[in-house]
Amino acid sequence: MSDQLKFIVEKLNKEPFKKNLNLITFDSLEPMQLLQVLNDVLAEIDPKHSLDIREEMPDQTAKRMLNILGILKYKPPGNSGDMSTFRQGLVVGSKPVIHPLLYWLLQKTKELKKRAYLARFLVKMEVPAEFLQDDIVFETNKQYEELMENFKTLHKECEQLKTSGFSTAEIRRDISAMEEEKDQLMKRVERLKKRVETVQNHQRMLEIASQLRVEKEREESLSQQKQEQRNQLFSAEQKLQRAQQQLKNMRHAAADAKPEGLMKRVEEEIKFNSYMVSEKLPKELENKRLTLSFMQRVVNEQVIDQSDLTELEAKIQEVNAEINHLIEKRMRSDPVDDKLTLFRQQAAIISRKKETKAEELQEAKEEIANLEREIVQKTSQTRDTDGSEILRGDEFKRYVSKLRGKSLVFKKKRQELAELTAEYGVLQRTEQILKQRHDNVQQQLQTIEQKRGISGYSDTQEELERVSALKSEVDEIKGRTLDDMSNMVKKLNSMIEAKKSALAPVIKELRPLRQQCQELTQEYDEKKAQYDSCAAGLESNCSKLEQEVRGLQEECSQAETQYHYINLMKKIAEVQIQRAADEMKAYVSPDSQERRKALRDQYSKNIQEQENLGKKLREKQKSIRESHGPNMKQVKMWKDFEQLMECKKMCFLKQQNQLSTERIIQEGGEDRLIL
Repeated sequence: MSDQLKFIVEKLNKEPFKKNLNLITFDSLEPMQLLQVLNDVLAEIDPKHSLDIREEMPDQTAKRMLNILGILKYKPPGNSGDMSTFRQGLVVGSKPVIHPLLYWLLQKTKELKKRAYLARFLVKMEVPAEFLQDDIVFETNKQYEELMENFKTLHKECEQLKTSGFSTAEIRRDISAMEEEKDQLMKRVERLKKRVETVQNHQRMLEIASQLRVEKEREESLSQQKQEQRNQLFSAEQKLQRAQQQLKNMRHAAADAKPEGLMKRVEEEIKFNSYMVSEKLPKELENKRLTLSFMQRVVNEQVIDQSDLTELEAKIQEVNAEINHLIEKRMRSDPVDDKLTLFRQQAAIISRKKETKAEELQEAKEEIANLEREIVQKTSQTRDTDGSEILRGDEFKRYVSKLRGKSLVFKKKRQELAELTAEYGVLQRTEQILKQRHDNVQQQLQTIEQKRGISGYSDTQEELERVSALKSEVDEIKGRTLDDMSNMVKKLNSMIEAKKSALAPVIKELRPLRQQCQELTQEYDEKKAQYDSCAAGLESNCSKLEQEVRGLQEECSQAETQYHYINLMKKIAEVQIQRAADEMKAYVSPDSQERRKALRDQYSKNIQEQENLGKKLREKQKSIRESHGPNMKQVKMWKDFEQLMECKKMCFLKQQNQLSTERIIQEGGEDRLIL
């Protein structure tokens, strides 16, 4: 309980209450003051409760507080049937009732603020059924419910946006950055326009550039349309392939099947489809509807917290326990019901098996459909990559037979290649032998030439023959080159003459145009110099005007801020004057109830209470000071007494130890002590 009071006092001393309380002053609050503190906390949660409870009747105050506590879903501690005690304690301002309530409110202030805000729009106003018979009332109520649903959706979107991480400061920074970029782009565009204006035919070039941009955009749109049409064509081809595959499968199935088998297969499909339509799909649809209605109920309900969840879990456990009890009771019934229960269990097992088999069949059909789609997709991919299709059935058999024939041809060709390789090896060996023989003959020839004294004769003769052959080839090439060059020179001379004759009138027309171009160039240079000087003057004037405008804008903004500041100070002064007038009016008013509202009376009352409290504390301090000396003496006496008793205790213990080691001996009427 003390931790509760500490928490309440700590929260009341912070923003926005600032009560400046401590544990003693809070515990000594009167019931009316305690109710006012509770009302201030409720006013912080819901601003419409911001009022003085002295201006309100006690039953109205209790009714208003109970209404807001019901909206906030407050549950008093203790027995749930003790609501009358809670209401009575709330009316009279009982501390055992108010303190837990304040602890609960201050502990969940943010959550309760949100709940009170939503309750203003989501607590549905009940309209009697007889009033809804009127068309206007019915339409108004319907519009009211639609607005409530719209508010729910908008509030959810707002909460999602709050938790999504976007902030207005970042958005403003982005907007300011984009505005700066826009200004920079506008300046760049202006500069480019000024540069373009100096170029001849700039209007024509701009028109051509705009047409080029339009054509590029049109080209992009056409490319997108082309891509879309390709996608549509691809999907249509896939559909066609699936249809052809289904047709082929149907023909293949119908080729080998008999009418009885086809009829049996059709009957099985009809039975399966009828079971799906009559039993399985309605159950699934009903389950989906129940789930949807449950979800709608959950959405339409108010926001629940952890206490509501625990209560619902407790109710679920109670209902489950009751169901288990009924099942056990039913199982302990008469034997006839036991037999029926056995048959029911068997029927339930069979129905479950039937449902599982139907689900397996449905999954198998879906898997077959998926595999067929994958086959179609793979075939389209293979067609796109290498342009070939996947072979099936008779086509695959023909392809295998053709492949076998090609394999036979390949084996024959490989055998021929092996024979040619062997022959190539023999020829290489023959070439090596002939080269060796040629080298031997050359060596013999050189030895004979050395003997005859004409060494190198054969080499020289071979070299002369090779040079003469090369010379004849070069002479032939030179002759062909000279003929080609003479023909080329003749062609070039004829072409030059033709070009001269064609260009003569053009050169005559070009001479006055050159003179005119020189004159226009000179005139252009003069105009350009004039334009540059004028543009420089205009830019300097523009910069000066921009500086003046910037200074005037700053002065205007300063004047606006000063105006708003003076206006706010004026409003604050008016409010203070009005508060002073109200205070004076309340203080002068003959009505005691009105005078009780005056701040002077309230402050004087608080001052009187604090003075009384200070007087009591001073009296208590005085009594403590007067009794301090005797009390300290008494404490010292008690400490001395305690030390004395300790000494006695030690002496007693020492004496007991000595008695255990001593003996007393009597001899001849004398007593002797032997240690």
